[in-house]
Amino acid sequence: MPTRILQGAALTGLALALGAAGGYWLARQPAEPMPDDAMQAASPQTQGEVLYWYDPMYPQQKFDQPGKSPFMDMELVPRYADAAGDSAAVSIDASVTQNLGMRLATATRGAMASSLEVTGSLGFNGRDVAVVQTRAGGFVERVYPLAPEDRVAAGAPLAELLVPEWAQAQEEFLALRGVTEPGLLAAARQRMRLAGMPAALIEQVARSGKPQPLWTVTSPIAGVVQTLEVRAGMTLAAGAPLATINGLRSVWLEAAVPEAQAQGLEPGQAVEVRLPALPGEVLSGRIDSILPQANLDSRTLRLRVELDNADGRLRPGLSAQVRLTRPAEQHVLLVPSEAVIRSGRRALVMLAEDGGRYRPTEVRLGRENGEHSEILEGLQEGQQVVASGQFLLDSEASLRGILGQSLDRPEAPAAQPALHEAEGRVIAIDGQSLTLDHGPFKTLGMPGMTMSFDLADPGLAEGIQADEQVRVGVRETDDGLRIERIERLSSPAHGEHDHQEMQP
Repeated sequence: MPTRILQGAALTGLALALGAAGGYWLARQPAEPMPDDAMQAASPQTQGEVLYWYDPMYPQQKFDQPGKSPFMDMELVPRYADAAGDSAAVSIDASVTQNLGMRLATATRGAMASSLEVTGSLGFNGRDVAVVQTRAGGFVERVYPLAPEDRVAAGAPLAELLVPEWAQAQEEFLALRGVTEPGLLAAARQRMRLAGMPAALIEQVARSGKPQPLWTVTSPIAGVVQTLEVRAGMTLAAGAPLATINGLRSVWLEAAVPEAQAQGLEPGQAVEVRLPALPGEVLSGRIDSILPQANLDSRTLRLRVELDNADGRLRPGLSAQVRLTRPAEQHVLLVPSEAVIRSGRRALVMLAEDGGRYRPTEVRLGRENGEHSEILEGLQEGQQVVASGQFLLDSEASLRGILGQSLDRPEAPAAQPALHEAEGRVIAIDGQSLTLDHGPFKTLGMPGMTMSFDLADPGLAEGIQADEQVRVGVRETDDGLRIERIERLSSPAHGEHDHQEMQP
């Protein structure tokens, strides 16, 4: 038995040695070429015809041949024909979107938040004002120690006036008191009233039986002295102003609301007010009115709220935080506000489709509450949009010119951008453009500078010369600011005013 085991072991060792020698010999032989079918199976599938090559860091520059990028130390990337087959969609590799943390959000229906936080300030109630005037010509005998912004109570004395006309009427009235002619006495009393004498002073004359040549002018309401226009020794004509008093029984709160968020606000809606001067307290009020004129610089609407001030703690000039509440709208289509891409002419979202494709879709926006935006048109419930990482898609879409394509829906054309105006001096005119040294475009937040603008119509600059002062109106377009209106302010030749405007 041991002999057989030893023989088997010897045969096994010999076989291993021959196998190793054979493997070494095969390894030394030249490799035979791979069949054509195997080569085709091993190679990656073609991606179609190459349209051009580009550097991802400078996608606007195209190259006809592959090679090194002249901008960065990297190889140019090919752009294939099948990648541009759908001119309105962008394809991004799934691994790239995952590495960049691209996040999707679903368009859902829900209740639109019914509150809006804005700032405001307190001011005097413009309806609670008393203007004190003289009732007849006279002289200022005394002015009580008051100054503007002093608080006064109702009936507080302001000044003492000597009115000679009243003294004569009072003497006649007192002389007729002993006459048994009621008609004459009534006529004398009527004369004092027609002379402008206050009813309280007439009663004082009747009770005392003595003339009262001095009239003590008092404040008709409690409040704050705004103006005091009399000094001792002055001569006053009838109707001359003496003082203006602002009441403090209530104050006005004026709040600025961005015009894009003012939709749905109406007089009578409830508001909550918090003042830093009264920490921890919440005051309630209602919108009294929406003022007719918007603020041109800040693009805001102004709301007026009347607040009760019976305790006198509310002082004009205090700042306030205002929470506007309005009825919540149910079942509106909402997407995150960060998913909306805004340009000068329209609002877009990147709609996610199957296979890693993203399509820019124009939408019509409704109200916003900071976190969510209401979609009125352009999306359907359940569709997904890109909520973060749009910079990647924006770069790709810009490379392919998608955002420059017309995505307007026939039933909902984009609204025309606002016209922004500024004044300036013409530097040069060159066919389709005009170079202008202009002041600030306040509605754009753009400071004054010298720059060239495209003309919507070359005829706008007809008759305009260099060094003329003009007022221009520009609109935002996808290609920049474009002049659509020119008004001549001065002409070095004849100074006449001219006005030219692009017809819609």
